[in-house]
Amino acid sequence: MERLKVLLAHWIEHNEEHAKEFMEWAERAKEKGIDPAICEGIARAARQMEGANSSLREALERLQGEVR
Repeated sequence: MERLKVLLAHWIEHNEEHAKEFMEWAERAKEKGIDPAICEGIARAARQMEGANSSLREALERLQGEVR
């Protein structure tokens, strides 16, 4: 279970980095005049990554409560 706790924390951090990068690229694309639908698709992916992190955080919190 300790390994799973480490993995969950790693996945959360990794996803946060990707979500940030996605948003940066969505903004860059917008500034370059790329089709707004493309920019929104990238931004939506970032938001979905944040949603995944919410689930991962919940799992980590539950695991931390069980494993002492």
